[in-house]
Amino acid sequence: MNLPNSITLSRIAMIPLLLWILSPHFPWQGHGTQEIAASLLFVLASITDGVDGYLARKRGQITTMGMLLDPIADKVMVTSALIALVAYNPAVVKVWIAVVIISREFLVSGLRSIASTEGFTIQASDLGKLKTVIQIVCVVSAILAHRWYDWNFGFLVIRVKWFAVAAIYFTVVVSTISAIDYFVGFWRQIDHASKDRRKSYVLTRQKSANGQ
Repeated sequence: MNLPNSITLSRIAMIPLLLWILSPHFPWQGHGTQEIAASLLFVLASITDGVDGYLARKRGQITTMGMLLDPIADKVMVTSALIALVAYNPAVVKVWIAVVIISREFLVSGLRSIASTEGFTIQASDLGKLKTVIQIVCVVSAILAHRWYDWNFGFLVIRVKWFAVAAIYFTVVVSTISAIDYFVGFWRQIDHASKDRRKSYVLTRQKSANGQ
């Protein structure tokens, strides 16, 4: 087990811990302890998402196991957090919002799987990368908005709840647009691959006919 894969597994191990912190069974509730602990843990898990990939490339330790575990860890982490937030802070994270964001993750995973069987890959777009960043912001802000409506720093007032609401809806928009972008990229490549196969089939048939 190399270091990048160990970091990926640690991210998976953080998921049940996050769900426990966001549950009614967390013993240290009150004074924002629960919200801060959950936020810090989610941020830490999100950081490991970038660290494991960076180390795998730098150390030349890109493995089949890592390529399998990394996207699974990402999807399970986001899915778990959103489902927990539907119960933890339903005023911010509505059921339909969680369904849209989670469906996008499964759609992209499905397209990538099909692309892999067809012999090509779909590169992560800038929209996909933006979606990942916004997703982290919306989850953390939704957790904090469970405890605080706003933060007052003298003349500076941060509307935590409204920031969380804006972030979650912005995530829905970016997730939807990036899903369409992935689908368009997939369709172009699958159409190109189909044309190549038809040409190869025609050429093979012509060679067979000439050989006869």
